[in-house]
Amino acid sequence: MELILWRHAEAHPGYPDNDRQLTAAGLRQAAATAQWLAPRLPAQYQVVASPAARAQQTARALTDLFRTDDAVGTAATPDQLLQAVAWPYGDETVIVVGHQPTLGAVAALALTGKTYGWAMATGAIWWLARAEHGRETLLRAALTPELL
Repeated sequence: MELILWRHAEAHPGYPDNDRQLTAAGLRQAAATAQWLAPRLPAQYQVVASPAARAQQTARALTDLFRTDDAVGTAATPDQLLQAVAWPYGDETVIVVGHQPTLGAVAALALTGKTYGWAMATGAIWWLARAEHGRETLLRAALTPELL
């Protein structure tokens, strides 16, 4: 299984939090990340996005075919997120478009077995893969929009 954690791109401040939209720079970030991801993805993958508007907009930069799930929303816990995407037991590549601090904690949990407060930049992706024998998690890529 491969798990791509994608933090939503830059968004306007405001309230209510779930209604915040991407800025013009955020739209460019999401498009650049989607352009980098698209040719590297397998033919079959799924995208799971937070219900927050900024995450939905970020996901749409890659595809209109995504599932919205509160388990990856602003109030999600790392355990809820991992359960929602069947990590590490699933068979396919899953892209999660979500939020900090959950995504940083998910990366830490998947890579170390412990939840740490790792920071993930706005618009960044962390690509994780389960090793073939199923015991180790590999970090395939960690990129910020500035590197794309």
